[in-house]
Amino acid sequence: MRYLLLMVLAVVLVCGGCGDDRRGAGGSDSDSDTDTDSDTDTDTDTDTDTDTDPNDCTQGTYSGDFFIYEQSDVANVSGYTSILGSLIIDCPSCTDLSELICLTSVGENLGIWDNTALTSLDGLSALTSVGEDLWIYYNSVLPDCEVCELLDQLTSVPADIEVHDNLDDECTPVPAGCP
Repeated sequence: MRYLLLMVLAVVLVCGGCGDDRRGAGGSDSDSDTDTDSDTDTDTDTDTDTDTDPNDCTQGTYSGDFFIYEQSDVANVSGYTSILGSLIIDCPSCTDLSELICLTSVGENLGIWDNTALTSLDGLSALTSVGEDLWIYYNSVLPDCEVCELLDQLTSVPADIEVHDNLDDECTPVPAGCP
């Protein structure tokens, strides 16, 4: 009797979706009525990727150096509050650093150079500490006042600060346009 019960259960499980479906392998009805999909799917997103909200500063510390060579690289460091190594922004196509809003410290060097489309450092507005050196070179459309604001907000002054004025590329300790 137990064997018969197991066989019936197996048939029910295998044919649980069986019914009078007149559609063939092509998926079309043999009659001319219109089917309506009444899908009540309630799936929830269970992915495990690392999408972050730039204002969600829960990524903690990034261990190592981070290089930004294209705009999409900025999103990969979004949500981190510190970088133990160096942060190098060498991105001629970058126009927006806003996803770096959580970053408060860079353990080693901060390099911002050859960013020919970058007009603002607003994404670095929470940065207060650079551990070693700060270099800002050849950012042709970045206003000097943006660099001044970055320098003013640092509470931990880097050992070496080198800034090339965007207007004449003359290296000075601070941008020539600083008030």
